[in-house]
Amino acid sequence: MKKILYILSAATMAILAVSCEKFLDSESPSTFDAATVYSNYSLTENTIFSIAQSFGETNNYRGRYLSYIGLNSDIEWYNTFKPTDEKYQIAAYSLKTNNSQLNLENGPFAKMYEAIERANLVIEGIRQYGNPAEKADMAYLLGEALTLRAMIYYDLVRAWGDVPARFSSTSSETIYVAKASRDDVFKQLLADLDEAIPYLPYPGQSAATLRTDRVNKMFAQGLYARIALMAAGYAQRPEDGMVGTGDLGENRLSNDPELQADVLYPKALAYLRDAIASGTASLEDFETYWKNQSNQNNLVAGPGHETLFVIPFSDGRGRWNYTFAVRSEGSKYAGGATVTRGGDAGPVPTMWFKYDANDVRRDITCVNWRWNADNEQELVGIQKWYFGKYRWEWMERNPYTGGNDDGVKPVVLRYADILLMAAELANAEGDLSAAKDYLLQVRERAFKGHEELAELYVDAIDSEEEMFDAIVDERAFEFCGEMTRKFDLIRWGILKEKLDQAKAEMKALRDLTAPFDNVNLLGGDVYYQLDGDKVVIYGFNGEAVKPAGAWEKKAEYFNKIVDSKGADTGLYDALINGIYDVDDPEQNMFWPIFNTTMINSQGKIKNDYGYDNL
Repeated sequence: MKKILYILSAATMAILAVSCEKFLDSESPSTFDAATVYSNYSLTENTIFSIAQSFGETNNYRGRYLSYIGLNSDIEWYNTFKPTDEKYQIAAYSLKTNNSQLNLENGPFAKMYEAIERANLVIEGIRQYGNPAEKADMAYLLGEALTLRAMIYYDLVRAWGDVPARFSSTSSETIYVAKASRDDVFKQLLADLDEAIPYLPYPGQSAATLRTDRVNKMFAQGLYARIALMAAGYAQRPEDGMVGTGDLGENRLSNDPELQADVLYPKALAYLRDAIASGTASLEDFETYWKNQSNQNNLVAGPGHETLFVIPFSDGRGRWNYTFAVRSEGSKYAGGATVTRGGDAGPVPTMWFKYDANDVRRDITCVNWRWNADNEQELVGIQKWYFGKYRWEWMERNPYTGGNDDGVKPVVLRYADILLMAAELANAEGDLSAAKDYLLQVRERAFKGHEELAELYVDAIDSEEEMFDAIVDERAFEFCGEMTRKFDLIRWGILKEKLDQAKAEMKALRDLTAPFDNVNLLGGDVYYQLDGDKVVIYGFNGEAVKPAGAWEKKAEYFNKIVDSKGADTGLYDALINGIYDVDDPEQNMFWPIFNTTMINSQGKIKNDYGYDNL
């Protein structure tokens, strides 16, 4: 084990750290042991785990990347409007290069490249010493390392657009490099996944792929499709050849002939069809699925299970519920901890009203109450909603015991996304019948007990345009709270359009005008009562008379804008307009390169898109 630690110590260097040349030119104490390590499955597997260890670093996926990367969209937003709050600025597309949350020596940019360096060392070691052509177990580890590296690069591009391309381990000659075109990165990632996919078993077909915190074939196939859709989609891009020059760029498709939809879509669809035909994953009951997510029962992969890969946090690491669960203001849960956390973000206030009343996803996804110190639920007002998929009270078998970490392992990809990506790709390829079949499977699960409504809805779709619109809507209903929507809107080229639509709809909800003019006929009042661990709200569905029975009343719920002290409350204009706090969110769809990274790159890495440079 000591020899492995030597290898990992070289990998844990911050890739952009200053004054590393002398160390990199010297011979590592592990040089003569590489053959021993990478010819042995158990020792090599431990080096794979070192890649995943980076995810849990304090300011990497665990504390900074996952908390903010998906905000804001037309269905999800940061729940605090405060222009001077640097967390709000991240969500509102108004980031500065000195933002204290992300301008960090150990922030996600540096830590992701730390994980990439570890993956590069593993990939090179297995290729040289592991004999993957003849040993299936070593081929699996090579496929796992390639897939993890591809996932990390996908996440880097989601955040920063064009980034340095590092696909071999670092030397003194390569420690300082400029950004590369993301097109070159995409092509390498797709080639890597083409290599990795044959090495990997499907979920449940090996000891490693029985777990969702290890890579399997279906996850790699789904990741290929995600990258293909991003690569062939819209995004803010510098002019060709102008990456890293400060170019403002424009929102456009790639000009690279290898990254066009007619090239990438057929292969991506073929991978997804193979994944579906394998029968090694399936949809689960929607409510049970999310209860299991908080209980860590989502670690089992294989037939009958939906989760394909999770961020592999340890049981005492990660802050997913801590950040996104239904808000608690001092409640106590199993384990004796007092919880005053959650609710940093939530669905936009109109989201609940867009679901069909028979869609089981509505009340699980969109929650308009919080827990108080007496372990009671209380309504919070039309302006603030929470993601009901994440709940402290569902952590009974993995109790929260206090602190900043809860051990919940966020889902990276689940089978519903395989089906909806397949529907989108089949539709784009002209196979409307197959697209309907994939969409129907997701919608029937959502309309449990009313499956005939799902069938009628899908049967009525009769064109590629109608199917595309249905997929845009379905991905909103299915994945609200999972922080993928922003990137869907970007690749479809409709980010600003949908954010502006969300603003207009929130104002209409506040004023109870079309399309929300029939939502409430009780003068702005709503009534509510408890039903087990749920809150039943009366007055959201156009009820014209007050309810009979023992109901609590919350007055002027919809249209209260200024309270008696003159303070803005409810859905006031500044809050609504603050879904983005710049002229054009599409220009700022990517994060800037932060000052610490620019400084540590010795001037090699610079900003585009109009952000400041040092």
